[in-house]
Amino acid sequence: MPSKSNDVMQPLLNIMEKLRDPKTGCPWDKEQTFETIVPFTLEEAYEVADAIEQADLDSLPDELGDLLFQVVFYCQLGKEQGLFDFSTVVDKICHKLTRRHPHVFISDDPADNAEQVKLAWDEIKQQERVQKSQLSLLDDIPVALPALNRAIKIQKRVAKVGFDWPDLAPVVAKVHEEIDEVLVEAKHLSTNKEEYFPKVVDEMGDLLFAVANMARHLGVDPEQALRQANQKFERRFRGVEQHAAQSSKAFEEHSLEELDAYWDKVKLTERS
Repeated sequence: MPSKSNDVMQPLLNIMEKLRDPKTGCPWDKEQTFETIVPFTLEEAYEVADAIEQADLDSLPDELGDLLFQVVFYCQLGKEQGLFDFSTVVDKICHKLTRRHPHVFISDDPADNAEQVKLAWDEIKQQERVQKSQLSLLDDIPVALPALNRAIKIQKRVAKVGFDWPDLAPVVAKVHEEIDEVLVEAKHLSTNKEEYFPKVVDEMGDLLFAVANMARHLGVDPEQALRQANQKFERRFRGVEQHAAQSSKAFEEHSLEELDAYWDKVKLTERS
């Protein structure tokens, strides 16, 4: 007898199969491949994150449904090519979660705290890497991750084998060092942009990597922090636009000093 969870999933699996039907399916869905739907998967994942960050829990089920549909889409493609199907994916994650939580599913000795669980999880993952014959600790870090997220994953991975500063001071010093190196190259841009712009890009990359490392040492997720900064800037700039609209001049006719004054007013309103 099918389980209730299978009954719940089956309508969605049927819809996906119908959308991909060679004769009666949707022309757009029929054209898609593993590669072409990756951007949509990333977009849906960010929309889930945005709903959570905005505390928009009413829309969260809808956004999670969109993300789940992406998984079902990949599974349909895999099924058509004889590679895997939805049940394969479910089976894989069930086995993985059971294997990586021996304190819950295997041992009678439960873990005492989350840190103990994390250490055990990392040890099990390391054993899995050895079994896969990975040549480097960094082999399984996805290249397609957002750059800030990937920087943090790289830094955390190498820190586990001791390649890390023990405290914050040298991390901060490295940030200042990278800022200075950016400025050294930047001062030449006005005279020879073709030669020095690639050097500026390279040094800016080093600076962003160092800032991500500083965020990690402070326990801050840099991707989340930057999203919050974007939201804050957007909110304040909209306030500046409102002040400008109430004046007798077009936005472009305002001086930077006037716009800065509007900005300060918006900030004061937020604090009150």
